[in-house]
Amino acid sequence: MIQKNKALVNEIALRIRKLRRSVYHDYLRTSRQFGLTETQSDVLRTLLAYGAMSSADLSRNLSMTPANITGVIDRLKSKGLVERIRQHADRRVALISLTESGKDLSEQLPDPIENKLISGLENLALDQVQVLAEAMKRIIDLIGVGENGNMHLGSNGEFKTEGYGYPPGFS
Repeated sequence: MIQKNKALVNEIALRIRKLRRSVYHDYLRTSRQFGLTETQSDVLRTLLAYGAMSSADLSRNLSMTPANITGVIDRLKSKGLVERIRQHADRRVALISLTESGKDLSEQLPDPIENKLISGLENLALDQVQVLAEAMKRIIDLIGVGENGNMHLGSNGEFKTEGYGYPPGFS
């Protein structure tokens, strides 16, 4: 690796660490202030923005498994922040909706760092956003994160590299 390239790679890694740390501290601030996990906050924000939706739609919107979203909804329900509303047409389907206290709390949640990022990106020229989008996609592919936000893991729990654009022997 050429020295200049190595310096750039190290700079990218440093900036990713700074970004990860910023997101983590943003999460901690919200968690301490409101007693919610990051995922619980995401569910409340999503319901506030889009209104009542099925748990399946909510899990797709948040890139979570249905089993995980059910647990999150159960915990929010026990806190009195959401409710399940059965549909008359199909009683198997329930819409997840904010309660009044859930709506009040959701409106108090600070803008996550993601909203600040979106706002900043919207002010860039289209070609700049396209370059950043492609760079982020490549970084995500390099570290092995799937479409659902999870690492590519094999059935044995080992990190999978084959078929994900990694060089042979990469581990």
